[in-house]
Amino acid sequence: MTKKTEEKKLNVLYAVFEAEPFIKTGGLGDVGGSLPLAICKAGVETRVILPKFSKIPENYKKKMRRLAEFTVPLSWRTQYCGIETLKEKGVTYYFIDNEYYFNRPQPYGYFDDGERIAFFSKAILESLQYLADFEPDILHCNDWHTALVPVFLREQYMALPLYQKIRTVFSIHNLKFQGIFSNAVLGDILGLEKNKAAADQLAWGYDAVNFMAAALRYSDRLTTVSPSYAEEIRDPWYGEALEDIFQQRYSVLSGILNGIDQRKNSPGRDPHLELHYNSSTFKKGKPVNKAALQKQLGLAQKPDVPLLVIISRLTEQKGLDLVLGVLSELLQEDLQLAVLGVGEEKYEHAFRYYQGKMPKKVHAAITFDLPLSSQFYAGADMLIMPSRFEPCGLSQMIAMRYGTIPIVRETGGLKDSVIPYNQYEDTGDGFSFANYNAHELLFTIKNALDVYHNHKKSWEGMIHRAMRKDFSWKHSAQQYVALYEELTGTGQKTEATESADQ
Repeated sequence: MTKKTEEKKLNVLYAVFEAEPFIKTGGLGDVGGSLPLAICKAGVETRVILPKFSKIPENYKKKMRRLAEFTVPLSWRTQYCGIETLKEKGVTYYFIDNEYYFNRPQPYGYFDDGERIAFFSKAILESLQYLADFEPDILHCNDWHTALVPVFLREQYMALPLYQKIRTVFSIHNLKFQGIFSNAVLGDILGLEKNKAAADQLAWGYDAVNFMAAALRYSDRLTTVSPSYAEEIRDPWYGEALEDIFQQRYSVLSGILNGIDQRKNSPGRDPHLELHYNSSTFKKGKPVNKAALQKQLGLAQKPDVPLLVIISRLTEQKGLDLVLGVLSELLQEDLQLAVLGVGEEKYEHAFRYYQGKMPKKVHAAITFDLPLSSQFYAGADMLIMPSRFEPCGLSQMIAMRYGTIPIVRETGGLKDSVIPYNQYEDTGDGFSFANYNAHELLFTIKNALDVYHNHKKSWEGMIHRAMRKDFSWKHSAQQYVALYEELTGTGQKTEATESADQ
């Protein structure tokens, strides 16, 4: 269909604390580096604003162009702020410059994080007056690091014409971190102690404020990173004490599944593999990569023995207590287990113990190693991911791209991205179980082992379907475009929304 002429392009300013390739500590950096580009390709002008951290590589800093210098009022403080900009892969990025707040070894983890985040949020709003060629219709904020933007916008900027049309979207990536501080920051840092409405919305308990809770109350639309997680967080098991707010604001809450960079996560071009392959050649490519991985890890060179892997932060959230609860019984099966990740000592020690006990059957790579993770994904037969909760999850998507079958618990993005195997219809692309129970995990793994050993054609069919699954950002971007259009009442037809209508 021919692209229709748009009278006015919708403008979105995407506010985030980290974005690859500039700065990344986890999944938020992946989203910040990928989603805005996908939304641009879907027909919405999306620009990104983030802090100018000292850890941003010099080659990017050298490309930045200074746009403006001004001061930012923060309660009784008046702080310097600069805006620098560059264009990377077609996306315009703005960087908030203040060395006092951002010239530090790490993005997070400082005694004054509340003040640093408040400055960043205020600086975003002040900077809009200096972006001569760009007036956003929507401020899309992400996690607690930008949670004060909707608060300051409503309480301190709505009298100015530039700000009156702006709508806000707030996306939740990690509910564990909410920005909870002493209520002393209400006056000393935020300058809102005399604003009863703001003080009430920020209040948390008897003597604290909660930045994220305020954003959930102030923002026009709320999103999180999978449809199932959007349902789950209304329940106390998942809601991290915010479930009442999600219940109250359920009509404006939606879940949009994250994507992955399918070009980067591709067994057809990954430079770290022994042999490249695709959905048509995996029967040749995966065994070669499996043999190479077994040799590298010191496992027995047995091509027909299933190799199961865990590629994860080693934390309780990832369901590793379930794994350890049945690991002795599981290792009685004819299989191999390789673990890659770092985390809590009890899990690191446990997996090292089993490696010492069965070195030809178990390997524990207690490290963070991206090339090795590629080799794990390519060489493994199955990925174990029994998370206690998982807002979205990337490992299961990457595993499927590499033809490694995921075994997951039905929660959050795991439920939304893995179709359970159905032996009667010979469908599905993974295995799953519902309850947070160690023996349900064990039963599900044994079911997967049975299909692997005794139903070869079905197993190969699962690999083929998994590898051909579309986990690109394109579909997610289309959903965000639809959300933006609904929020602004534009109803414009972009190429993305036209194709979605077909």
